[in-house]
Amino acid sequence: MTDASYRDAIFSTPLDRVASFSFDERVVACFPDMVRRSIPGYGQILGMLGVIAERHLRHGAHVYDLGSSLGAVGLALAGRLPADAFELTGIDLSPTMIGRAREIAAVESPDHRMAFVEGDIRGLDYRASGMIVLNFTLQFLPPADRDAVIAKLFAALEPGGILVLSEKIVAEDEQENAWLVERYHDFKRANGYSEMEISQKRTALENVLVPDTLAAHRERLTQAGFSRVTTWFQYLNFASLVAFKDKDALIGAKAAIRDA
Repeated sequence: MTDASYRDAIFSTPLDRVASFSFDERVVACFPDMVRRSIPGYGQILGMLGVIAERHLRHGAHVYDLGSSLGAVGLALAGRLPADAFELTGIDLSPTMIGRAREIAAVESPDHRMAFVEGDIRGLDYRASGMIVLNFTLQFLPPADRDAVIAKLFAALEPGGILVLSEKIVAEDEQENAWLVERYHDFKRANGYSEMEISQKRTALENVLVPDTLAAHRERLTQAGFSRVTTWFQYLNFASLVAFKDKDALIGAKAAIRDA
């Protein structure tokens, strides 16, 4: 991105009370640096989205980026696909994120059709789409709301469409999970975060970011109707899955899903 990005120093000073994490103006200002230093494999995941779209996205299809932040998914697709290959709608709850995403897209990909809209992904009426991306978004929804969201997204996908879901995960084995968390903290230390920053951010994210196991994600996707689910990327306790909707699947039962 060509936007001015500031170093993430939000938790670099002692706080008497650590507030719950939110995507406010301070986070928006340093977001590229934050995700680069906090999410293992974030750049690799973005880089592959365009490759995946080349293989699976119908030419001219609509794409959703849910929890779009600064619009990195759209830029990744635009870097691989011509302007007429797709139309993208990015959805985010943060008006500041949406505003910056519009500015960045206008500068970096002016010929691609990308719109960024403020909204809650739980309450949208989705249009038919060939690809839907949730990059580290579902984990911020209340666990009780996740099944219904995935079901709505399955219904919105065209037959042959794909959903890409990237999430922080928790291992089912307690010892394995502890090791992954420890190595994740090592990753953050290696990227320049102090012990205080790691501790305070962990406190801020408690009960805000609630991870699932890979098995729980797979079961949720399968229950929604996806015929095949593949874990295509994992780096420590962060993973990305791609879920496939059969080409002969019918886009139906929307009324039932809406009432769920």
